[in-house]
Amino acid sequence: MSASSAPVDSSGEPIPTSSVLMAASKHIAVRCRPENVAFLNCKKKDPNPEKCLEKGRQVTRCVLSLLKELHQKCPKEMDTYAGCMYYYTNEFDFCRKEQQDFEKFFLYG
Repeated sequence: MSASSAPVDSSGEPIPTSSVLMAASKHIAVRCRPENVAFLNCKKKDPNPEKCLEKGRQVTRCVLSLLKELHQKCPKEMDTYAGCMYYYTNEFDFCRKEQQDFEKFFLYG
């Protein structure tokens, strides 16, 4: 497998591609839960997309902040895991070792 590293922007921050988001999905679900719930509740109350723009921005800020933290804390492991996800079209089953390395390093440094 020739998994490339996760793409980063000119400032070195991870670009939220589908593979990066999939690799971080478990952490996004936990860390950004309040923002996601607030956004979904807003959408449920009012179908007008303009009414929930700020809630959507809060979700986006939370996710981008988390991606930045993950990339700073364990860039090699995150890049390897996201690269594997990219290579295997976001199929978790093919990237369990990379996922395990990423989770272990992120949690225990």
